[in-house]
Amino acid sequence: MQIQGMELLKISLLLPILCYIFSFADGGSIGVNYGRIANNLPSAVKVVGLMKSQGIERVKVYDTDPAVLKALSGSAIKVVVNLPNEQLSNAAKRPSFANAWVLRNVVSHYPSTAIEAIAIGNEVFVDTHNTTRFLISAMKNIHQALVKYKLDDTIKVSSPVALSALQNSYPSSAGSFRPDLIEPVFKPMLEFLRQTGSSVMVNIYPFFAYESNANVISLDYALFRENPGVVDAGNGLRYFSLFDAQIDAVFAAMSALKYDDVKITVTETGWPSKGDSNEVGASIENAAAYNGNLVRRVLTGGGTPLRPHEDITVYLFALFNENKKFGPTSERNFGLFYPNEKKVYNIPFTVEGLKSYRDHRSPATGSEQRVSRGPSNGQTLCVASAQAGKDKLQAALDYACGEGGADCHPIQPGSTCFDPNTLESHASFAFNSYYQKKGRGIGTCYFGGAAYVVSQQPKYGKCEFPTGY
Repeated sequence: MQIQGMELLKISLLLPILCYIFSFADGGSIGVNYGRIANNLPSAVKVVGLMKSQGIERVKVYDTDPAVLKALSGSAIKVVVNLPNEQLSNAAKRPSFANAWVLRNVVSHYPSTAIEAIAIGNEVFVDTHNTTRFLISAMKNIHQALVKYKLDDTIKVSSPVALSALQNSYPSSAGSFRPDLIEPVFKPMLEFLRQTGSSVMVNIYPFFAYESNANVISLDYALFRENPGVVDAGNGLRYFSLFDAQIDAVFAAMSALKYDDVKITVTETGWPSKGDSNEVGASIENAAAYNGNLVRRVLTGGGTPLRPHEDITVYLFALFNENKKFGPTSERNFGLFYPNEKKVYNIPFTVEGLKSYRDHRSPATGSEQRVSRGPSNGQTLCVASAQAGKDKLQAALDYACGEGGADCHPIQPGSTCFDPNTLESHASFAFNSYYQKKGRGIGTCYFGGAAYVVSQQPKYGKCEFPTGY
């Protein structure tokens, strides 16, 4: 009985770890941006019905149109509303304006419309109307209005920032804000966000970085597909996606100002399904790969190399193709849906949808399917991620060699793959054994973000990893 009790205790202690490793439910959250610069979009009521049918639980809008907010009433979809750039001056100079704005656009709709945040302006630092000087005061006055109506605990205030607000973004460890924005804007903004429990809103577009540097940046790296990764010379971390590298550049910039405790929300990211001839990479296939693999990346969790335990909320841009937007063709083709509500391409929005989703090539985050290219024999392998941390790797190794049924005899003392005697090499062998035994199926090289797929034999001494059973 004593032995059974100890075994039950071991199981009870191990179960939370295994649930963490193998559950899809521990990840971040996906939302969409509902832009309306078009003359052919369905009614707001139909749009809300579309979002509900797709399982979309969060939406960000670019104004406070009463028809849209009314349509969202009772839907349980969480909403981010926007105070437009052209109203920043009034909100900054006149607390009475801020109070009236909150009363009319927030209080009158809440809580039947589940407003959870207010975005003050949008990419204010690149606004040609010089609205940056009004930003902090506007944020504080809107927050004070929320305090007045006792909504400050449930509705947060922030402002979407473009990546161009960084002076340096490569390598990620060298991330820093523009010097001219640090004292007047970022220090007071980050202090405000810390005090109010809000997050930094960031708009991140790997597409634009890839388009401008396609001769340097790997498309697989930009699309979350299998790739060897890029090592940051400053901190030694290996990145397998441009998205993670860009987020960590913002985290590094915040850390340089001693604001490591403030979270990030990605308020815009996406990939166009069509572009002009000079817009390298704009295609339906690439848009589907980027957004589909991003959804998987977010919903399965795991954080970034710099903040491995921090899940992130991400809003895809955008719900529809918008035919009245200015600029290159890509600007009108970021939509997930056509105006007739048909999908531009098929991607999931929920954890349940991930189970049947397939990109045609393996994503960099671990896993999830066979790839159409690989080493000369057409096989792929599964290896451990050193960034996962000792505890996570050990728990996953124990599972793989125990309940998982991996062949771990070769990594026992004196056996062929015992050397090098390191947790990473042993975990890699066990993960790959499990992955191969499961036929390299969906989800079999994940281990809660502790593993990822490669197409070359890993170099762990003289040990050769099997590529099939």
